[in-house]
Amino acid sequence: MNPIFLTEVTKIKNGKKFNVEDSVIKEVKINIIINGKNIVSMMAAPTDMKELVIGYIIGENIINNINDIEDMKINSEDDKNYEVLIDAKINENSAKKLGNEGIIVSGCGRGESTHISPKSIEASIIKSDMCIKADLLFKEMEEFYNQCPLYEQTGCVHTAKIYIDKDTYYIGEDIAQHNTIDKAVGKALMAGKNIEKSFLMVSGRLSSEMVAKAVMHQIPILASRTASTCRGVVIAEKFGLTLIGFVRGKSMNIYRNSDRVII
Repeated sequence: MNPIFLTEVTKIKNGKKFNVEDSVIKEVKINIIINGKNIVSMMAAPTDMKELVIGYIIGENIINNINDIEDMKINSEDDKNYEVLIDAKINENSAKKLGNEGIIVSGCGRGESTHISPKSIEASIIKSDMCIKADLLFKEMEEFYNQCPLYEQTGCVHTAKIYIDKDTYYIGEDIAQHNTIDKAVGKALMAGKNIEKSFLMVSGRLSSEMVAKAVMHQIPILASRTASTCRGVVIAEKFGLTLIGFVRGKSMNIYRNSDRVII
């Protein structure tokens, strides 16, 4: 599905007022139905929907890994509402908790991973010995925004990038930052990659939910051009995540676990 909607807007520029055609991103409702039960609904951009759902349900501990999925398909009666139908072996308790959440809006996620406790996110401390050179992170962050076509077209989406190696990376783009991580993770997992040996870059702030998603997937390094919240720093320290903000030019702020970044 084409995620771009063309509309006429009135533009004011250089003292002149005129009408032009502009591109905006579409926003649709996605119902996630597992084993015949509607587990949760979310608002998202209509791209990489299977990848989004896989990243999300693994991150929320609905399934343990991608091999638990027996079948998966997408249905739609129109271009505004979609159903992702999944047959899978699931963790019933996690599915029941998530089933009470309602609709996950595009501005902010809702799920077990947002509650941030060892019991609720069921994640172990990250013990990865992976290290990266600071120059590599500077280079990849500089190239990051040139690899995001929806952002270039609309200026209205967040982005996430999982870096595996110099030839392998996965981009997620969506109206909601939490969805971008799920999409990028979903793509990497569907390709059979080990994301525990990767690092993750996001376009927005390092809020508690973004940090928790990295922890849930055991991604050892999370970086952004912007800042972390206090709660994001607390989670990073608690679970051994290397958390980095303000990656710009040749400068960065490493909030916690700086030993994974070498000069």
